[in-house]
Amino acid sequence: MVKRKLGALEKVDADLANLQNKIKRDPRSYHTDFSHQYIQYENQRQIFMQAPTAASDTGVISFRDLIEFVAHVSDCYKNETKEFPGQLIEILSTHHASLEPELREKIVGSLVLLRKKEIIDSLTLLQCFFPILISTPSKSLRALLFQKIISDLRGANAKSANHKLNKSVQTTLHNLVTEDRTSSRALWAIKITREMWKRQIWTDAKAVEIMKEAAVSDNEKCVVGGVRFFLGGDKEREELEDESSDEEAVDMGRLRHQIGVNKKSKKAERRLEKAAATVRKREKKKGQPHPLNFSALHLLHDPQGFAETLFTKHLQAAKSRLNLEQKLLVLQLVSRLIGLHKLTVLSFYSYFLKYLTPRQPSVTSFLASLAQATHNLVPPDVLEPLVQKIANEFVSEAAAGEVAAAGLNAIREICVRQPLAMNDTLLQDLVMYRKSKDKGVMMAAKGLLGLYRQVGAEMLKKRDRGKDASLGLRSGDQKQQRFGEETVGEIEGLELLERWKEEEKQRKRLEKGLPADGEDDEDEEDEDEEDWNAWDVQEDDSDDSGGWINVESDDEINISDSEDEKPSTKKVRFDAEASTSDDKENEATDEVKEDGVEGPEKTKSNLATTRILTPADLAKLQELRTTSSVSSLMKNHKSHHTSRAEQTNAQRHIDDPLTAAEIEGLASLSRGKATRAQKLALLEEHKADREDHKSKAARKKERKESEGKSTTNKEKARKKNFLMTLGKAKSKGKRSLVEHRKILKAHVARQKKGGKRGNRE
Repeated sequence: MVKRKLGALEKVDADLANLQNKIKRDPRSYHTDFSHQYIQYENQRQIFMQAPTAASDTGVISFRDLIEFVAHVSDCYKNETKEFPGQLIEILSTHHASLEPELREKIVGSLVLLRKKEIIDSLTLLQCFFPILISTPSKSLRALLFQKIISDLRGANAKSANHKLNKSVQTTLHNLVTEDRTSSRALWAIKITREMWKRQIWTDAKAVEIMKEAAVSDNEKCVVGGVRFFLGGDKEREELEDESSDEEAVDMGRLRHQIGVNKKSKKAERRLEKAAATVRKREKKKGQPHPLNFSALHLLHDPQGFAETLFTKHLQAAKSRLNLEQKLLVLQLVSRLIGLHKLTVLSFYSYFLKYLTPRQPSVTSFLASLAQATHNLVPPDVLEPLVQKIANEFVSEAAAGEVAAAGLNAIREICVRQPLAMNDTLLQDLVMYRKSKDKGVMMAAKGLLGLYRQVGAEMLKKRDRGKDASLGLRSGDQKQQRFGEETVGEIEGLELLERWKEEEKQRKRLEKGLPADGEDDEDEEDEDEEDWNAWDVQEDDSDDSGGWINVESDDEINISDSEDEKPSTKKVRFDAEASTSDDKENEATDEVKEDGVEGPEKTKSNLATTRILTPADLAKLQELRTTSSVSSLMKNHKSHHTSRAEQTNAQRHIDDPLTAAEIEGLASLSRGKATRAQKLALLEEHKADREDHKSKAARKKERKESEGKSTTNKEKARKKNFLMTLGKAKSKGKRSLVEHRKILKAHVARQKKGGKRGNRE
C-alpha cells in the first residue's frame, strides 16, 4: 500500500515537472492546466491551514510539490498568483516551529525563487526572514535563513550599492541590538554585519555603529562579538580580498584548442562563453579604481565616548561579568582607540598598577596594552610611576632573563611613544643591562639605548651617546622634543624636485649663453608654458612601467678612510655651476662653528606653497625619490638610516597593534621550539617517505641525481683508487722550495686568466 502511494506521488511529481516545462515555453496554451493545478494548491492550503500538525505524509508531499510548481511558473501568470507570495509568508511566519522540515525548506526556497523572479522585493523577503531567524529554535532553519539573507544582500548589491535596502536592513539590525541589551538575539545582527563588512558590501559608518552598540551591550557574547570585530574585522577583509585576487586564471587558449580538437557540443561552447565572461569581468575589475577601505576604528563617530564607556562599563565596574580573557580583549580595544585617536583617559593608566607584576597571568598582554595606549599627548607624570613600577617589578639582577627582557621591552615600547616618561637616573640604570649575559636582556637594553640616542641623547652619559648623537647635540640639530610638540608635515623629497628645477633652469640659461644666476621675463614665460604643457602628461609615461633608474656608478662612490679626500665624479659640470658650487662650499665653511661642527640647519623647501605641482612634476618627484633611496642604500649613508629610524619611532604601531609576543622578545621564539618528543614524532611521520638504512649523504646524492646535477671534483677525487694517487702524493713531499714557488706562481697566473680554459688576450 505504501509503495503504491509513493509510486503515485512520483508519477504526479513527474507530471508537474513536465507541465512546468511546457508552461515556460507557451504559457497561453496551458493556462487551463495551470488553473486546474492552482485550484488543487488552494484546496491543499486550506486543508493544511485548518490543521498544520495533523497533516498526513502524502498530503504534505503533494502540498510541497504544488508549492514548488506554482513558484516556478508564477512569473508566467502574475495576476492569478498575486496572492501566492503573501500566503507563503503567512504559513512560514505563523507555523515555522511546527512545519515539517522539508516543507519548511521548500517554502523558504520558493520565496527566494520569487525574489529572483522579481515578484517580491528584497525588503519583503528580509522582513519575513529576520523575525524567524531570531526566534526559531531550529538550528538548521537558522543556518538556512542566515545563508539566504547574506546571499540576497550580496545579490542586491552586486551591480551597484542598494542604499535604500542597506539603510533599512542596518536600521533593523541597530534596533535589534539596542532594544534589549541583555538578550543574545543581537548575535545575529553581529554575524550579519561582520559578514557584510568582510565582503566589502557594507563599508560605511552605520555598520560600525551597529558593532559599537554591540560592544557596549550587557550580554557577554554580544560584547565579545563586537570587540572582536574591531580587533580583527579589517584583517579578515584583507585576507578575503587576497584570496579572491589569487584565483587561477582561465586558460582561454586551452579551451579553444579543446573545442577545436574534441567533438563540438553546446556544453563546450557554454564553457567557453562562461570562461570568456569571467576573463572580461576580471579585466574590467582590474581597470576599476581600488576602493578606499577605511578601518572600522577610523569610522567611529565618537571614539572618546566609546573608549570611556567601554572602560567604565566592562573594566572599572565591579559588577562586570566578563572573565579575564574577555577583559583582555576589551583592554586591547580601549588601548587601540586611545593610541590611534590620541585620546585622553587618565584613569585608564592607573588601572594597570595592580596588574603590573610578573605573577599576574597574561602579564605581557597587559604590558602590550599599556604601551599601545601611550602617545605623545599623555602627560609624562601619569606614565612615570608605571615605568618605575615595571622597572622595580621586572628588571632586576634577581629576576629571570625572560622577565627582565619583557620589562625592558615594555619600557622601550612606552618610551617610543612618549620619551618624556623616562628620567635620567632610571635610564642610566636600565642601560647598564646591555652587558648582561642573557641575550634577550642584552638586546632589550641595547634597544632602549639606541632609542634614546635618537630622541633624548642628553639624558645619557657621554660615553653612551655614540658619535652621531654627540655631533647632533654639539651642532644643535638633535633636540629633545617637548611635551605636545608635533612635527611639521611636508612632502617627502620636495627639496630634490626644487634642486632639479634649479639645475634645469641654470642649464637652459647656459645653453643660451646667459649667466646661470640671472633671471628675466623670458624665463618666467618659459616656465608658464612648461607648466601648461605639463598638465597633458599621460599616465603611461610614469616610471611604474619598468624603466632604468639613474644611479651613480661605482666610480662615483668613494670608499676611503681619509676625511680629506673628496669623491671624484665623472659628471660634466659647466664652469658657472662649478663656480657657484665653490661659492656655496666657501659660504658653508664660513658658517662652521668654532668646535668644528656645521651650524646652519637644512632649510625646508617652499615649492609646494609657491606653485601648483603638475602631473609631470609629480612623476619627476617619484623618479627622484627612487633614485635618491637607491643611491643612499648603495652608499650606506648614516643620515639616511637616522631619518628612517626617527620616522619609524614617530609612526610605529599607529595602524598595527602591538602583540604580547613583541613584548616577550626572544622568549616567545624559544618557546616555539619543538621538544624532543615532537621531533621524534616528526621523524616517525616522515619515516615512510625515505628508504631504510640510508644516510643523509646518500639521500642528498639521490636528490642531486634526480635534479640532473653532477658531482664536484672533490667528490670525484675521494672515489679515485689509492694506488693512482700514491705517486702524486710522494712527489709532493719531494718538491724543493724552487719547484713549490714555481707551481704557486703558475696557479696564480692561471687564476688571473680564468683557469686552464680562460680567455687569452
